[in-house]
Amino acid sequence: MKLSTIIFVLLAASRAPPVTSQTAVDEFERGNAFYRDGQFEKAAEAYETILKQGQVSAPLYYNLGNAYYRLGRLAPAILAYERGLILDPNDPDIKHNLDLANLKTLDRIEPLPKLFFIEWLHSLSAVFPLRTTFWLFTACWITLFAALAVMFAFAPPRLLRSLRVVSLVSLVLLIPLGILLTTQVVESRSRSDAIITVSAATAKTSPDAQSIDAFVIHEGLKVMLTDAVAEWVKIVLADGKVGWIRFRDCERI
Repeated sequence: MKLSTIIFVLLAASRAPPVTSQTAVDEFERGNAFYRDGQFEKAAEAYETILKQGQVSAPLYYNLGNAYYRLGRLAPAILAYERGLILDPNDPDIKHNLDLANLKTLDRIEPLPKLFFIEWLHSLSAVFPLRTTFWLFTACWITLFAALAVMFAFAPPRLLRSLRVVSLVSLVLLIPLGILLTTQVVESRSRSDAIITVSAATAKTSPDAQSIDAFVIHEGLKVMLTDAVAEWVKIVLADGKVGWIRFRDCERI
């Protein structure tokens, strides 16, 4: 069990007034105590109470996922792990437990092959989250223009060579960082993933209960949401299959 109380204290203190933060920290520690005692239902309730207060952190979602996993509630566990990864994409513990939880899902979806360039961008996104990419891009941009300004304004001759190197390196780094940043921003705004929360959901060919059944998916599967009509939402599986299910059968990550 990962009891990252110190990390949670810092995150909670930065997001809420002192009284609320202390309450959240106390509840977090109470949930951890319940978990250690094997009272997983009470532990999950304590963690959910913190979420209702508006407090979020990767350790909180990690512990919540663990509690649900021990209760055998696969969909809430996967949902919690996925939300934790959004906050900390490089957390090895969350990744490991998410992989274990996914092994228990019934569906085995083979993803469509992607272009090497897309795979490369996704690999970089795992190493450099959106915020990190933004600050690296900004730093390179500032460095480039600062070097150019100094070089053309009042740089002594002995520094010209060094400033040219700095400018060139900054420019070279700006190009891939710009592409990565643009890709991450577009994906964060357009992509909406969800987890199937019912034991089985029958996807339809159109947003109509009387339409033809397309396929059946099960609890814990991750799907992409692309469109919505009334109580129906259009989903896309990793293998490219498309269908319509009811909103109540899934929950957004």
